[in-house]
Amino acid sequence: MWNPIHWAWMIGCLILIGSTGGVSAAEPAAEAQLPNFVIIFMDDMGYADIGPFGAEGYETPNIDRMAREGRIFTDFYVSQAVCSASRASLMTGCYNVRVGIFGALGPGAQIGLDPQEVTLAEIVKQKGYVTSCIGKWHLGHHPKFLPLNQGFDEYFGLPYSNDMWPYHPTSGKNFPNLPLMEGNRVIDPEVTHEDQNMLTTWYTERAVSFIRKNKDRPFLLYLAHSMVHVPLHVSDKFRGKTQRGLFGDVMMEVDWSVGQILDTIRELGLASRTLVIFTSDNGPWLSYGDHAGSAKPLREGKGTMFDGGCRVSCVMWQPGTVPAGTVCREPVMTIDILPTIAYRINAQLPPHKIDGKNIWPLIVGEPEAKSPHEALYFYWGDALHAVRMGKWKLHFPHEYPTLGGQPGGKDGMPVPYERAHIGLALFDMEKDPGETQDVAAEHPDIVAQIQRLADAMREDLGDSAKKMKPRGARPVGRLEEGDPRFHWKPGQPLDVEASYP
Repeated sequence: MWNPIHWAWMIGCLILIGSTGGVSAAEPAAEAQLPNFVIIFMDDMGYADIGPFGAEGYETPNIDRMAREGRIFTDFYVSQAVCSASRASLMTGCYNVRVGIFGALGPGAQIGLDPQEVTLAEIVKQKGYVTSCIGKWHLGHHPKFLPLNQGFDEYFGLPYSNDMWPYHPTSGKNFPNLPLMEGNRVIDPEVTHEDQNMLTTWYTERAVSFIRKNKDRPFLLYLAHSMVHVPLHVSDKFRGKTQRGLFGDVMMEVDWSVGQILDTIRELGLASRTLVIFTSDNGPWLSYGDHAGSAKPLREGKGTMFDGGCRVSCVMWQPGTVPAGTVCREPVMTIDILPTIAYRINAQLPPHKIDGKNIWPLIVGEPEAKSPHEALYFYWGDALHAVRMGKWKLHFPHEYPTLGGQPGGKDGMPVPYERAHIGLALFDMEKDPGETQDVAAEHPDIVAQIQRLADAMREDLGDSAKKMKPRGARPVGRLEEGDPRFHWKPGQPLDVEASYP
């Protein structure tokens, strides 16, 4: 389903001139050589939750092989360490503050990603790609915000987090039943524990089927796993298989899923022209203890803009294009995926401002390639918490949630966070990735330089901590009169089709 508001932009896209002649790895692809793209996006997976980044108590052999045959990115970031905000940035190439998506949208939300934003799926549609979104969407659950109205041809999955249901450990009475959707329709109005046990399997089967069905045309597959967000669920084939308990079992099943997808790509002879990206929406939800992952050696986790929350493990794979067994240590972000894919296929960028940059030289390991960003900016909500410039990261004074060294919860029950405060603090992320040693006093020139960059960003996207309004932010999408909508309320059966009023 193509959004008509993009027609003017699409007409401009039609006049693009495709490249001709031979194509090197660092150049855009010619029309006859359009690559496929697979983005596997985990939920609440910690930095150290896969083998190449130090997982303990379970094995991830398929992701390990992916890393040996591909490239790991050690300093890969998300724009904000929470579900909807992070996904908005991946889809639009923008800081979430620019597109008005904050926090984690729930079943009562009347907002979503504005259809006037240009998504990654709409970028590749310029070149005739077939597109699929499988798994957790979380950018608005009403039809105008769902994937079919954002450039995707297919959608199957949960419209938001899998804990937004009556069985939530602390807030269950606030949630209606959890729906499983296909397209714009609910196909299961009451997802059960047994259903959740099968989510990873169902998502994987759908992903493999999509790849097989479209092996002869360029495709974009966005597979957004519901795991390892709590409540953790795993199929019988992996239950009890690891020393790490349920969390390890779930990660082993996710690794199996990655293997199924990569094996299918190999079997169909698509490996040399398919870029696969494996990463996460944010770090681990540490208050859930043994049902959460690990951000080691980074500080804190989800819900903070310390690196444990916003720095995620990332592996990229495309044999013959992405150099095997290599490491990129340059700071980049999910906002860079959209403009990089646009560059790769010679597609036109959105007509409005985006924040991401082309990182293709880093992906293919060009000698001396550097991050295209002068700095990366880390907002929490609409307050600017930190800026990373090269190896330096400057935190501005702010509060944050922490366990304060205490253990997290057990068996799916969280423990409460404490509130802590950090003042103006500078960290050398090369020497001190755990953000433990404030070196601001030793480097006043670096502090001043980053503060100048921050002031310029505040003029654009604002900073509530400074009582500055954004000038460059665009409106979030809102339900308007006449828009079909779902009427989901706690304790009531779900309507399976949207309606108005």
